[in-house]
Amino acid sequence: MTYQAALAIFLPLSLGIAAFGSALGLGKAVSSAMDATARQPEASGKVLVNMMAGCALIEALTLYVLIVVFVLSGKIS
Repeated sequence: MTYQAALAIFLPLSLGIAAFGSALGLGKAVSSAMDATARQPEASGKVLVNMMAGCALIEALTLYVLIVVFVLSGKIS
């Protein structure tokens, strides 16, 4: 198997795994934030700010993988 074939197989697979992991992480973060807001409504502002910062970092992972996939997809042809 050549490296082009390996890239063609594993680049979309790696992007899918990163997106799936990001979706699981975002779901857990939002679920925990909603649970915390339900328990202490007066702290909802702090919970929201922390949740948004965490969600931005989680999304950054997927964007970094997408950039790597685009860069390496030029090596396929």
